[in-house]
Amino acid sequence: MTPTLVFDIETIPDTDGLKKLLDLPPETSAEDVANIAFHKRRQQNGSEFLPHHQHRVVAISCALREGDSFRVWTLGTPDAPEHEIIQRFFDGIEKYTPNIVSWNGSGFDLPVLHYRAMIHGIQAPRYWDMGDDDRDFKWNNYISRYHMRHLDLMDVLALYSGRANAPLDQMAQLCGFPGKLGMDGSKVWDAYKNGEIGAIRDYCETDVANTYLVFLRFQLMRGLLNKQRYDEEVQLVRDTLHGYAMPHWQEFLAAWKNSG
Repeated sequence: MTPTLVFDIETIPDTDGLKKLLDLPPETSAEDVANIAFHKRRQQNGSEFLPHHQHRVVAISCALREGDSFRVWTLGTPDAPEHEIIQRFFDGIEKYTPNIVSWNGSGFDLPVLHYRAMIHGIQAPRYWDMGDDDRDFKWNNYISRYHMRHLDLMDVLALYSGRANAPLDQMAQLCGFPGKLGMDGSKVWDAYKNGEIGAIRDYCETDVANTYLVFLRFQLMRGLLNKQRYDEEVQLVRDTLHGYAMPHWQEFLAAWKNSG
C-alpha cells in the first residue's frame, strides 16, 4: 500500500525578507516590519494577508498512514530553523514517495513551501519529478492539479471552483469530527510573538488529524473504503491518539466524543 502523508503548515510574516523588500532600516523591529507590511497590503487589496513568498514557515505537521501504523507529529524541534523543517518535509517525500493530502495545499501550503525552499537552496528531486526520472510520474505527479499523488481535498470537493470552497473546520465538524480547537491561522502571528510555538505546533497537528479524518470520509464516498474498512481506519486514529499523552490530543478526543 502506498503511504499516505497528510500535511499542514503554519506561517508568520518573513520579517527579515520584508525588511529588504520594503527597504526598512536594519534596526526596525520585527513587529514594526510586519505592521508596515500589513498596512501596505491592506491599502493594496483590502486584506492584510501577505503574498505567499512573504511568509515564513514555523511549523509543518504530518499524519502518516503506512503499513499497519498511523502517527501524527510535527517536523523538527520547536526551535529548528525554517530551512531544516522544510528540508525534512521534502526528505520524507524522497524516502516514502507517499501520496500527499492537504486542505488548500495547492492554494497555499505548497506554493509557500516552493518559494521558501528556493530561497534556502533546498533540493527536492522526487517531489519535482514530472516524468524525467520516473515515467510513472509523467501521468501522476505532485505538481499537476488533477493528479492524485497530491490530493488537495478542498480543491477537489469544490470541483476546482474557488466559489465552492469550504473551510476545513466546518467540514470536519459537519462530518462529526472535532474541527479546530482554540486557535486558527489568523492567531498564529500573535501566538508566535508571545513565544507560544508549542501551541502553534499543537494546533497544526490537530489540523492534520482533522484533514486525515475528512480524507477517510472522502475515501468512503469514493468507494475505495467500504464501511467496515472505514470504521477500522477511524478506530486506528482514535487508538493512536489515545496513546499520546499530550493535552491537545486529550482535548481533541474529548471534542470528538462530544461531537459524536
